[in-house]
Amino acid sequence: MSENLNLQIQELLLLQRVAQRINSILDLDVLLEEVVSDVAQTFGYSRSGILLKVEDTNELEIVAVRGWTVNFHIKGDRFKIGEYGMVGHVGLTGETYYASDVTKDPYYQISEESTNSELDIPLKIRGKLIGVFNFQHQETNAFSPGRIQLLEALAGHVSTAIENARLFKIEREEKDRMARELDEAKTVQLSLFPNWKPELPGYEVEGLCIPCREVGGDWFDYIQLDKGKLGIVLADVAGKGMAAALLMASTRSILRMFAEKGLSPAEVLTEVNKVLVQDFPKTRFVTMIYAILDTQSGTFKFANAGHLSPLLINSNEIKTLEANSGLPLGLMEYFFTDEQIELKQGNRLLLFSDGVSEAMNSSFEEYGLDRIQKHMEKSESSIQTLLDDVHTFTAGQPASDDITLLIIGSK
Repeated sequence: MSENLNLQIQELLLLQRVAQRINSILDLDVLLEEVVSDVAQTFGYSRSGILLKVEDTNELEIVAVRGWTVNFHIKGDRFKIGEYGMVGHVGLTGETYYASDVTKDPYYQISEESTNSELDIPLKIRGKLIGVFNFQHQETNAFSPGRIQLLEALAGHVSTAIENARLFKIEREEKDRMARELDEAKTVQLSLFPNWKPELPGYEVEGLCIPCREVGGDWFDYIQLDKGKLGIVLADVAGKGMAAALLMASTRSILRMFAEKGLSPAEVLTEVNKVLVQDFPKTRFVTMIYAILDTQSGTFKFANAGHLSPLLINSNEIKTLEANSGLPLGLMEYFFTDEQIELKQGNRLLLFSDGVSEAMNSSFEEYGLDRIQKHMEKSESSIQTLLDDVHTFTAGQPASDDITLLIIGSK
């Protein structure tokens, strides 16, 4: 094998190694520094640099350099395309330019006193210039035609790697932005949940909501009414995520507007429904229970818009309050009806969303109403113990829906 052929093979192997290395890097800043370092180490050039095009100003900016012994040009310096040096010329023409003796070249501008030959190769993506790859050497005629061809092939890999890194950076920044917005949305949504526990003589009320994502469509609420009465809400907007959270926030405001007028639960749901039928997207709806706990009369009056029925728990039994359940809100006009029970001493009421009953384990088995009732038979049962039991049942399976629980107890 001739020495020339052996050299070509070695150069191609070097190109392959460098290309594999740079194409595995997705951090743009790290990539550019690695490229100029690899070129200097692998191909033995005294100086190399990468300049990227700045679209707004039609300039080339030095983003990575290696081998300069003086700070004539440094990282961050910019050059007008078509106006400065060989790099400016290549930026204008989009063609490789080689000066075997820079002292005789009309475009050359001194960047290093010891440079005698310079090669500039355009970096392109789909025919569009994105930058220039610069190589310099202290010897004249340092770049053979074969070596120039090799470096042009390398420049193609570098262009692709830069494009991939840029796309990755854009995607990462977008994900970071979305994560920040979701965190902000979560903070806002959490502020819509009650940050206080009702202090009612003879009664204890406790609720919690755990979205399966950063934000969700479940919620519960307390509304302080006149004459020892407390409005209680538990609702579930169809869907998950940001869309459900936005509809949840708007529904909450509408409901509070009517509830604070002192209307009955049925009247409140009827009025809220009229608004939602007009405003909600056709594929969305809300299931809801709105109730008024009257501490003076000891009654619990409620209306149900397509939500799961509450459970009444006493020392003898647990039973479902099979009240008239109307349509979910937002589908069509409907007139709801009130149901009322006496909440006797020692009685408890459990309101819950389907994220509890439909929680699944790894065998795709639902937690179900029977397990809820069995757990609530225990005298020590509470929201937290029920939630813990659901988590034990699902054994680490990710929640597929929001979980909301609310207990009203008569002491």
